[in-house]
Amino acid sequence: MSDATGHVTSLLAPDARTKARNAAERRFRMIGLSAVGLGLLALLVLLSSVLGNGLSAFQQTSVALTIPLDEKKLDKSGKRDPAAMAKVTTVGYGKLIQEALQDMLDQAGVDTGGLKPKELMGLLSKEAAADLRERVLADPALVGTTQTFEAMANGRVDGYFKGRVTLESAKRDANISPEQLELAQRMADAGLIVTSFNWKFLTNPDASELRPESAGLGVAILGSAYMMVIVLVLSLPIGVAASIYLEELAPKNRWTDLIEINIANLAAVPSIVFGILALALFINFLGLPQSAPVVGGLVLTLMTLPTIIIATRASLKSVPQGVRDAALGVGASKMQAIFHHVLPLAMPGILTGTILGLARALGESAPLLLIGMVAFVKDYPAAPPEGFFDPASALPVQVYSWTQRADPAFAERASGAIIVLMLFLLTMNAVAIILRRRFERRW
Repeated sequence: MSDATGHVTSLLAPDARTKARNAAERRFRMIGLSAVGLGLLALLVLLSSVLGNGLSAFQQTSVALTIPLDEKKLDKSGKRDPAAMAKVTTVGYGKLIQEALQDMLDQAGVDTGGLKPKELMGLLSKEAAADLRERVLADPALVGTTQTFEAMANGRVDGYFKGRVTLESAKRDANISPEQLELAQRMADAGLIVTSFNWKFLTNPDASELRPESAGLGVAILGSAYMMVIVLVLSLPIGVAASIYLEELAPKNRWTDLIEINIANLAAVPSIVFGILALALFINFLGLPQSAPVVGGLVLTLMTLPTIIIATRASLKSVPQGVRDAALGVGASKMQAIFHHVLPLAMPGILTGTILGLARALGESAPLLLIGMVAFVKDYPAAPPEGFFDPASALPVQVYSWTQRADPAFAERASGAIIVLMLFLLTMNAVAIILRRRFERRW
């Protein structure tokens, strides 16, 4: 073959224009691969940072003490009455812990380095006495016996064995001294201090600035669970019902068009706007309690509804019109065709959209901050339905709260809380993928 200029060409040999087009395609492919690679690199950096800082939160240094629970000191009346025993404060229990710690060091032959009893107690968490007191009051029969008690180490001692605190930094730290850390090291060499999995990180409530080692996610996990229950109970039926009406029953006019536009706009509204709405409507107008899961659940329901409605409508549209026509052709009513045929076929997409909406709600913090869920909550909320109105926290808000505190141990726990939150989100997204693949119908 020859072109207009008389040059001989061949279909098997690309000309200049074909070469340029192929080169442009290769460049675009390389740009796309580079973008994916940069995204994966950023994700790896993020995960390595979070995992590197947060995995240590799931480990806790502790000391196993053998403590004689002296009846003369804890229950002088001998009646085992919890009300009378409650008069013994944490100071009394602290003395028992101090004596047990000194006895353990003496029996093991560990040199205390001349540290005073108060400095020895500084190796342990200030929560230890309160934990022992709660344990005895919960079971007064323990009085008069000898019990093994796991006392958490002080946050600085715990940080020393995790590499966060050094002897050099201890010289500038008013909360710990190099001599105390050296004693802790001798105790570890003697097997008196061990580091094990920290279940209390998942079960304990939040703690004060002075007790970072005892801070946990128990209240935050429970608060998030309560809110997700409220969101699921409210958003799924309301969202599905609204979607069925708009897609299957509503006439196509300017009013339905206006509703559809507003639903699409609500899906793009910043979450903090919903927080302002919740503050004005649910708290100031309706008088619901601040920092309560019921308010958090209501505001997250408002955020989740547009996502569920959009996903549900897309699922309903994906069902072929022939399914509806066949059902109507054999005598089914409009509602029977929808609920017996269309809705079951659209259910995988509906469930996927619902789970993804719940996952987004689980990670929201801005609206919860505005309704007061950032408050320090020490007590667990009660069982439902009373617990829906008790003060609680949430996982993303707990992360925010810990990052605002000065002690480095809280930064470690904030990263650990992020890991827990990510595991919840990954689990919910995995469930969404499994449901879609299991129930998906191909037409």
